[in-house]
Amino acid sequence: MSTSETSRFVRLRVELVVEVADPDAVTKAALHRAAEDTDMPEPERVYTETAVTEDTAEALAYLVDPADLLGEVPGIELAQASWSSEQIDYDPNAPDWVLDEEDEGDEDDEGEGDGY
Repeated sequence: MSTSETSRFVRLRVELVVEVADPDAVTKAALHRAAEDTDMPEPERVYTETAVTEDTAEALAYLVDPADLLGEVPGIELAQASWSSEQIDYDPNAPDWVLDEEDEGDEDDEGEGDGY
């Protein structure tokens, strides 16, 4: 397929599993960021403060911005982003936590990533 026949849009899928070593620090950072956001309407601020206080995963989601992952990558413009977080049970040795067969094939066949 020539360059003119392919889409200019690329879906970049990133899945991270993080260990929250200090939930209070994550919550405090999210509360601090919400307090600094002078453009946030008061009802939204109250909702955000409640959500990040009650759920560390919500606090983390509030702190992470997918656009930050792009940094200053030349030649791209973010068209759309979405993200979510949830608390999970994680066992790095469990077979459930290996790359999906589909993911492994994508890396080799389509050059979507290099497995980092």
